[in-house]
Amino acid sequence: MKTSPQVRRRVLLASPRGWCAGVDRAVQAVEAALQKFGAPVYVRHEIVHNKYVVQTLEKKGAIFVEQTAEVPEGSIVMFSAHGVAPTVHAEAAERKLATIDATCPLVTKVHKEALRYAKEDYDILLIGHEGHEEVVGTSGEAPDHITLVDGPDDVANVEVRDESKVVWLSQTTLSVDETMETVDALKSKFPNLLSPPSDDICYATQNRQNAVKKLAEDAELVIVVGSKNSSNSIRMVEVALDAGAPAAHLVDYASEIDEAWLEGVTTVGLTSGASVPDVLVEGVLEWLAERGYGDVETVKTAAESITFLLPKGLRRNLRIQKGLEKHLG
Repeated sequence: MKTSPQVRRRVLLASPRGWCAGVDRAVQAVEAALQKFGAPVYVRHEIVHNKYVVQTLEKKGAIFVEQTAEVPEGSIVMFSAHGVAPTVHAEAAERKLATIDATCPLVTKVHKEALRYAKEDYDILLIGHEGHEEVVGTSGEAPDHITLVDGPDDVANVEVRDESKVVWLSQTTLSVDETMETVDALKSKFPNLLSPPSDDICYATQNRQNAVKKLAEDAELVIVVGSKNSSNSIRMVEVALDAGAPAAHLVDYASEIDEAWLEGVTTVGLTSGASVPDVLVEGVLEWLAERGYGDVETVKTAAESITFLLPKGLRRNLRIQKGLEKHLG
């Protein structure tokens, strides 16, 4: 790549970026369980959607499984940050598994909303992507009352029993703009559609998308660090492009960046998904610095101070859950 020494090359580094409180809690929960109970600790599905995090925890003794049936009877199993349906808890009980629930509290909030509205006999329109773990878990709370709405184009297919008793909920990791577009379409079809007490899009998703929009104002290229199975990371690439960035790409590691992307680029925007540790962002910064992009400016759009307690059974000075006591003999 040809470069000119007179051209100022810079990186706009988004703040906030990377790990959110729910992800931090979930990863700490796996590490705390390994330290407290020893390996192996089984985790149903990836604890968070990030390749590096999963591989790092595997090296420490975590075993990730797709189904509860894969966990040996009497073992410890942890549920991921994305949440699980009640049937999964029942399966774990049948196999006499000691469970640790690392579901993000913001996802738990949506589960509770689903249960409450189902009890009041509402039709619940769940905005989200079919097959996503969070959607599967939320739908399992009230399967007879929940209809999945996978984007605004899906609204035409939605039918309800009583148009006066309809409420929408949402997968927490969606694009804010995409979600509200779907909500607007639903409201046009069902004028009495009720909104949840607070928007289901989590604070971290919204903050990171707002930061990406700010980067897109000045960057010719936006790089989002995150895994391809991370919904919020994928959405950030889409948000960058929709906000006017000429190019945006998703990478797990700096080694995945194509130098051709830098052709003619003076300003690179850099951010990361909510399940990404900052060590991966630092790797990209080093890679860019080696290619002349050593001038880094932080673009701060919000301050985050939210933290969550570890799941019960892992907090200091708390009595271990009965299931874990039995597991330890």
